[in-house]
Amino acid sequence: MRNRNSLDRLKKGEKAVIIDFDSHDIPAKFFELGFIPGTEVEVKHIAPMNGPICLNIIANNALIAIRRSEAKVILIDQK
Repeated sequence: MRNRNSLDRLKKGEKAVIIDFDSHDIPAKFFELGFIPGTEVEVKHIAPMNGPICLNIIANNALIAIRRSEAKVILIDQK
């Protein structure tokens, strides 16, 4: 069974597929970086003290760090 959540809820090493965004004000940079519905991501590192989350965009093997506030608006289907 799969679990739907926001990206900020994942733990290190967990993978998920982006399904949608919880806001209509998504910066274009997200799409340019590969955050597109259907894309699989893996959490590589979570900074302490509510710091950024480092993600691996599996499709292009890119490591990208985003703020937790940005991760909260990315809806995922957790594997």
